[in-house]
Amino acid sequence: MLNSKHITIGFGVTFVLVGLLGFLPNPLISEGGIFEVNGMHNVVHILTGTAFLVGGLVLKGKAVATLKSVTAVYFGVAVLGFLTDGDMLLGLVLINEADRWLHLGLSMTMLAATAMVSGEKPRWVPVH
Repeated sequence: MLNSKHITIGFGVTFVLVGLLGFLPNPLISEGGIFEVNGMHNVVHILTGTAFLVGGLVLKGKAVATLKSVTAVYFGVAVLGFLTDGDMLLGLVLINEADRWLHLGLSMTMLAATAMVSGEKPRWVPVH
């Protein structure tokens, strides 16, 4: 059965691999790819993955807290992406429209995963 540690490690491995993939020429995740990234965007993915891995493997009992924290940050990044004119988030990270929607979708996926493993319901869901 999946638990918070498994989910956190899964997100961590995925983000690190996506960050590394962004440094290799490919049509999906690259400058000019479907999801446009630059070196800084790749580093952010690797750091995000590392945060997940530390929360899942190193900080005992902190997987849910890690999921909540990274989810909150990612949701903030998604909102900031939609508020950003142009293709440079904070003048450092290359993004495009596909990235904006992906970040929002990822934050919602992380929220759902967090709710699933923490036993908590998102605050907007009525409790009967």
